[in-house]
Amino acid sequence: MSTKYGTIIKDGLWENNGVLCQLLGMCPTMAMTTSATNGFGMGVATMLVMAASNFFVALFRNYITNEVRIPVYILIVAAMVTLVDLTCNAWMHELYKVLGLFIPLIVSNCLPLGRLEVFASREPVIPSFMDGLFMGAGFTLALTVIGAMREISGSGTLFADANLLLGPAFKVLETRIFPEDAAVLMMILPPGGFLATGLLIAAKRKLDLAMGKQIQMGGAHSVG
Repeated sequence: MSTKYGTIIKDGLWENNGVLCQLLGMCPTMAMTTSATNGFGMGVATMLVMAASNFFVALFRNYITNEVRIPVYILIVAAMVTLVDLTCNAWMHELYKVLGLFIPLIVSNCLPLGRLEVFASREPVIPSFMDGLFMGAGFTLALTVIGAMREISGSGTLFADANLLLGPAFKVLETRIFPEDAAVLMMILPPGGFLATGLLIAAKRKLDLAMGKQIQMGGAHSVG
């Protein structure tokens, strides 16, 4: 059982990352990663929706007929999105204003719906919840890193306005890396999103290849 959960965690965070491997959720990835703070906020909202949606689909999977499964999935996701949207508006209003329309648009994000179809509709409740949680965490990680790349190179800051958007406790994350006049404006514009995402995907694949070669070499030495 622990091996199964280990695989779920590894797939969600790295091996089958929604952004870096499946290339899903590209709309919020491009639009909401102008800073690490925005990327983190969008990612956490999506993670909460995915974990809750996976839980309820797995809970009722034996009662959902094949003919109506997609409308039911969308209805469940929409209900979870509404809860997250209202919660964010009530307790994190500044972040809510920044994320704007992209919280409701989680309903049309291919990543949550894809995990419901592929995993939650076929697996028990706890593994499904874990899958949604860690797929969402991997999505959050990717958006935060892309946002950090764009923010550092495009503004010279890291986690700017974190205390306003996420709360006073996050003020310690706010950092000025270099002067604003030395930044590359293009990185916080739409082309910067494609460039940062492409570089991060290339870096991950390069690292995967390097790790694969190390494992193969280690296996060869063991056999020898």
